[in-house]
Amino acid sequence: MTPPGEVLTIPSRFNGPVGSANGGYACGAVSEWIEGEAEVTLRTPPPLGTPLRVERDEHGSIEVTDGDTLVATARRIVFDPPEVPAIPTWDEAEAASLRYLGHRRHEFPTCFTCGTERDDGLRIFPGPTDSGLVASPWIPDASLPNDGGVLATPLVWAALDCPGAWADARDLAENPVVLGRMAAVVSRPIEVERRYVAIAWNLSESGRKSHAATALIDDSGTVVATANQTWISLA
Repeated sequence: MTPPGEVLTIPSRFNGPVGSANGGYACGAVSEWIEGEAEVTLRTPPPLGTPLRVERDEHGSIEVTDGDTLVATARRIVFDPPEVPAIPTWDEAEAASLRYLGHRRHEFPTCFTCGTERDDGLRIFPGPTDSGLVASPWIPDASLPNDGGVLATPLVWAALDCPGAWADARDLAENPVVLGRMAAVVSRPIEVERRYVAIAWNLSESGRKSHAATALIDDSGTVVATANQTWISLA
């Protein structure tokens, strides 16, 4: 098991729903304990500002706990990147973002990634495109935590997170969802003050679960990060 004293604390800035962490940020933070590509499953809403115990078993898998409560698990996988069906231009993403349903109604308006009431968040507002995706332009602000202009892994996973919730322009005010599982790979550094397009598309639905894929595309048109996700409906 992991030696005593290894903990993960998610700062309160990086919330999703009120009082709990942004799912993508939490998954990205947990993924840093895995050597190689990771799949992270959230077992309960991750608390903010709370030291969480991180333990690793003999197979390299991770358990994150808050006292007796299991918060998340993670394991190493061989990631199979989703095939990106279309790559919107920057102008197309800007136009789609104007149609973002969260501008009218939002279940979690203070979400760090897609909340409309967060000036210090990522401000990714994915709206529907003509090709069936949702898309948003994104320029990571230099005020975001970075190392030499490169965003840390949890921030990139946060950027990959919320577009999947809005895949197929789902109205989250009518059918709110939370992230249940996420696997991602980042193939190139994500830099502050550089143009990206965030996209997502629905893969399948089964009962209260839906499956989505997301991607980040840089200003050269290159896919630089991808993710697969499972979402859980709260309705």
